[in-house]
Amino acid sequence: MYGLARPFLFGFDAERAHGLGLASLEAVYRSGLSPLLARQPRPLPTRAFGLTFRNPVGLAAGLDKNGEHIDALLALGFGFVEIGTVTPEPQEGNPKPRMFRLPRHRAVINRLGFNNDGIRALLRNVGRARRRDGLLGINIGKNKDTPNELASSDYLFCLEHVYPVADYITVNISSPNTAGLRELQEEQALRRLIGTLREEQERLAARHGKYVPMLVKVAPDLSDDDIDAAARVLGDMRVDGVIATNTTVSRISVQEDPRARETGGLSGEPLMNKSTAVLRMLRTRLPESIPLVGVGGILSGADAAKKMAAGASLVQCYTGLIYRGPALIGECVEAIRRRKEAPSRGNLPNQ
Repeated sequence: MYGLARPFLFGFDAERAHGLGLASLEAVYRSGLSPLLARQPRPLPTRAFGLTFRNPVGLAAGLDKNGEHIDALLALGFGFVEIGTVTPEPQEGNPKPRMFRLPRHRAVINRLGFNNDGIRALLRNVGRARRRDGLLGINIGKNKDTPNELASSDYLFCLEHVYPVADYITVNISSPNTAGLRELQEEQALRRLIGTLREEQERLAARHGKYVPMLVKVAPDLSDDDIDAAARVLGDMRVDGVIATNTTVSRISVQEDPRARETGGLSGEPLMNKSTAVLRMLRTRLPESIPLVGVGGILSGADAAKKMAAGASLVQCYTGLIYRGPALIGECVEAIRRRKEAPSRGNLPNQ
């Protein structure tokens, strides 16, 4: 069905198509017709962060910022769905237009800027979701007007409020669309922020009688020295996991495209090699006890398998879903299954 719907959706502005696509998905889900959109992949139970995922393929944050479509998205076959980024207070984000397709490169540029309805609206939506078919991650950020020296207060506010309802929480310090946000990845700033959040995480675990894993999402544009520094901090702080990576500000692989002049983060196929290289470097620098989530440029099952080969325990899709549709989910699950089963059949594992 998505093959029929895509030309229609691509006839609209990218952000409007985004809204139409989610509204259509919700309507299909409520009518009980989700099986027509995608065949459910066979279970592939995967352990990470102390959680068991029904399969290792998830939806990256950004598609469902307010958590309005959790059940409909899980019904597509994802093992987990990450909603957000959510901020303490509602904000409009950056001026429109702010989302652009690059079809020749199977890519998207966005400068949305953490547009969302705020933490209270997200919690109401999460409370209405049944969440029968997978796990829920909640991605948290800071409001645009909050200066970096006060950023920890925004993250602490979000962490406290989403803690009771999330299966895991992601700290987003790597979006290129909020001015100055990526400066929080600098070694000392990162150490202060993550140290503060880890202390609060332990207090919340004691208060609620359960431990909710906290992950950190990093950028693909870090230098080798920056990756070394981030790995030192994240290892020292014993974070529960790292997501590699967010979108890139680089345009090297798409510079001939007229849309390449648009500011914002680039996602999709051109991000694959860059994000996987960061993933691979982090795997060599972080303790094995800290799982990695590979995201960025997954447009096929083979791409998902490459992320796993580079050291990921789980993978996430976003832009690939726009270009490939729900069939991508099952394709990725099966490619990962084949990779896991290959050694037991006497074959060499994928490299």
